[in-house]
Amino acid sequence: MKRIHLEKDIQPLSEFRANAASIIEQIKRDHRPVVITQHGKSSAILLDVADYEEMVDTIEMLKEVNQARQELNEGKGVTHDNAMNSVRNRLNKHK
Repeated sequence: MKRIHLEKDIQPLSEFRANAASIIEQIKRDHRPVVITQHGKSSAILLDVADYEEMVDTIEMLKEVNQARQELNEGKGVTHDNAMNSVRNRLNKHK
């Protein structure tokens, strides 16, 4: 997903209503979200579904990384050798 171009990607609700199909095509084509304004204030952001899913996946991954970092700081981590041995033991049990 590309960043919003402030001069191109902010649309009043009335203009969005009048040109919804072309604005949606622009979002799909350019992969830039559009800010919808109402009464001169930002009200909503419209973005491509694939870009939204990618954004959610990234947020979830960053949360998991942050949680892992916190657990390591609390001494809850294991060494690489211990982790590899655990994986090998599990794999050997299934042979």
